[in-house]
Amino acid sequence: MFVAKLVSLFLLVASGQVGAFASTSSPLLRVESWALHRNYNSNKNNNPLLVSNTSPRRQSASSVSLALAFPRGGAAAAAASESVLSKLSKWNSTPSTLFNTSLIALALITAVFKVAQRAESSSSDDATEATAKPASIVSLQRRFLAVFWLLRCADWLQGPYFYEVYASKVFNGAKASMSLVSKLFLTGFASTALFGPLVGRATDNYGRKKGTLAFSIIYALGAISTKSPLLKVLFLGRVLSGIGTSLLFSAPESWLVGEAQKSGDDPNGKYLGETFGLAYAGDSIVAILAGQLASIAATKRGPTGPFELSTGFLLVGGLIASLLWKENVAESSADSNAKPSIREAVEVVKNDPKIMLVGATQSLFEAAMYIFVLQWPPAISKSVVKAFGEGSATPYGTVFSCFMACCLLGSTLFGQLAKMGVATEVFTSVFLAVATLAMTAATFTVSATSSAISMSLAGLMASFFAFEATVGMYFPSIGTLRSKYVPDSHRSVIMNLFGIPLNLLVVSVFLSTEMLGLKGALAVSSGALGVASLCMFKLRSMVATSS
Repeated sequence: MFVAKLVSLFLLVASGQVGAFASTSSPLLRVESWALHRNYNSNKNNNPLLVSNTSPRRQSASSVSLALAFPRGGAAAAAASESVLSKLSKWNSTPSTLFNTSLIALALITAVFKVAQRAESSSSDDATEATAKPASIVSLQRRFLAVFWLLRCADWLQGPYFYEVYASKVFNGAKASMSLVSKLFLTGFASTALFGPLVGRATDNYGRKKGTLAFSIIYALGAISTKSPLLKVLFLGRVLSGIGTSLLFSAPESWLVGEAQKSGDDPNGKYLGETFGLAYAGDSIVAILAGQLASIAATKRGPTGPFELSTGFLLVGGLIASLLWKENVAESSADSNAKPSIREAVEVVKNDPKIMLVGATQSLFEAAMYIFVLQWPPAISKSVVKAFGEGSATPYGTVFSCFMACCLLGSTLFGQLAKMGVATEVFTSVFLAVATLAMTAATFTVSATSSAISMSLAGLMASFFAFEATVGMYFPSIGTLRSKYVPDSHRSVIMNLFGIPLNLLVVSVFLSTEMLGLKGALAVSSGALGVASLCMFKLRSMVATSS
């Protein structure tokens, strides 16, 4: 059933409704930066039936003529075959057909992989009845995933119209400038870096459930602020959104890990890894659905529509968490009964090199990812122009859908490797190396000379698709590693501490974009991924030595 729905979803996207994805997003911090590169225009011509000026009677007559003219028997088969071959031969004739074909191919690969995975799982069910998943774990997964996907959907909804909602504001008789929108964008990053550790400490001290509910409220206030015409309110809203982001990426995960450890039914973290895999595999599909919903909301309510809709998902997610989640707080450290502090968290990190390596991997990979989001639209656009000529339009929405298909494939692969018992440290070090090679290849591809134009777009697509597949593997992997190495006593604080260098690196690159250029920014991303790979290989070596 899952595979059928997946194929249906991607085929729906690949058919006449691809245009709706011109506004699709990744989580807010990933897409806000993309939104700064382009003005989101709704595609009104996605469905030819909606824009046809032909009258019903004329359509009927045309249909009859077409039916009478259509060949019969063997001629019909030959004509159909010729038509299919003709269409297949044009798979790369335009940017839209190229990326639509890529999307369908990626969707089919993922679907086949899922079918094979499901078949293997079914064949082994009878042999593993004695080791069936504990009921407490099943219940925990259902309660967590329901809330997680709703909150992530709220986050995804806001991203695509970030630029438009602020660019549409009028101050002193003039629309908001690109400079002002950029300042609002950076305010969110600065807020996350500044308040993250404090938010993490409060979450550990007062409860992860309370932290999740606080996210729903604070993020909703940030979303509602977009309706205000006052600049001060807009900046305040961005500060609230930054605080909410810190909560989103720490409180729910900390709650999940705390509950799993309290149950005692998952001593080896096997089911935690499975839960993270399910969470981020579903997140890719949630992102695509959120893009569709955002487009509809914007059509109905204007650029603030997606933000208004987002508050509804936040309300439902918070309500479910308040009813189904039990509160858990950070356990006291072994040598102290006092509540955890930021200084203690820093000492914990300093005294355990494994935590330092996991945190460094988190900061560097996510910084590289956000830098990539800043740079992929102009990189793809330039390669499209090189390959198809001046005036060729880049189907950003379809490209994003391809990225999400790659993420889904990556998270599915993570789930399979986890089931096979492959150590998380092992395959994380491998996919980080792949990510480094992919981004390095992209860095050289964007500076391809005229003699390599024919390979430029293909090489860039392959590199970016490979990187996005590693993104799909990264999030469940890093969640599993944090659950393994970061102590519960300071979990949320430590997760937010490593957000500081992450945000500083991203903001530094953002402010230096003109000096670095496209190639320079991607080179920084490649370097960050290279160092992250070294950190993970070091952790892998330490684990192998200790065992």
